[in-house]
Amino acid sequence: MELPSKRPDDMVRITTPELAQSFIDEQVEALREQIGEGNVLLALSGGVDSSVVAALLIRAVGKQLICVHVNHGLMRKGESEQVVDVFKNQMDANLVYVDATDRFLDLLDGVAEPERKRKIIGAEFIHVFEEEARKVAGEVSFLAQGTIYPDIVESDGVKAHHNVGGLPDDLQFELVEPVRLLFKDEVRQVGRALGLPESMVERQPFPGPGLGVRCLGAITRDRLEALREADAILREEFDAAGLAGKVWQYFVVVPDMRATGVRDGKRAYEWSAIIRAVNTVDAMTATVPELDWSLMKRITDRILAEVPGICRVAMDLTPKPIGTIEWE
Repeated sequence: MELPSKRPDDMVRITTPELAQSFIDEQVEALREQIGEGNVLLALSGGVDSSVVAALLIRAVGKQLICVHVNHGLMRKGESEQVVDVFKNQMDANLVYVDATDRFLDLLDGVAEPERKRKIIGAEFIHVFEEEARKVAGEVSFLAQGTIYPDIVESDGVKAHHNVGGLPDDLQFELVEPVRLLFKDEVRQVGRALGLPESMVERQPFPGPGLGVRCLGAITRDRLEALREADAILREEFDAAGLAGKVWQYFVVVPDMRATGVRDGKRAYEWSAIIRAVNTVDAMTATVPELDWSLMKRITDRILAEVPGICRVAMDLTPKPIGTIEWE
């Protein structure tokens, strides 16, 4: 079935719960018609696009959807747990959870070059997903993807680069892309109307390689853990200060270099946590917001007190250009 790759000129922008609900009703009907009695496979990352597609499909075809969540060990704190809680526990989804942490981190051992890290993470994700797809290949004829309209526009009608393309030729499924004509703000509206939690609907952009590109240089498990904890403190404090949704993206990076500090009267030779916060409209340019000094001090105090292995906290004040949003 050939899906349209151009948004109709008369398509109304989904800006209200009512418009979102009528989109959901239309899609549920269209999905039931397309899928019939068949089964659908979906790589569920926990990002807003794949989560909305999963929720739509659960409403349309229930257990005929098989969601595969691959935890590559590079998720933010609590994210994989939230995916399992929302989809398995609350929505009763047919969810396959794959903890592939060791596979990914073993492959990344000693790899410092950012582009190589990205390629390893991307390729291994396809391998893990392919293994799961092979287990059900005889029963599944559809592959759902969280393609959205900017993906189509950017890739000029070609299947979007960040979705699970790359599966071998003998694993060909018919595509199911229910939000392919929506913009990101519309996907969020639909997610809310489907009852997804606000933290999932408003999830910040998160790179495919996850914390792999924020644990700078060669990833070690202890430094990755320090990064995850420091990042969680930053997010918690920004949320408490009412900055969620006001600052476009905020995160921590931990470089592969040590600094001297003093802890409990002894010399500490530990890592630095660097805070990055940016505002942007289109991600082509970005500015650094002016943040409340007492908030920054509180975040610093908490990271230094609560995160083993970090003895310094710094703030990145670089706009884009010249600095990119991510460090790697």
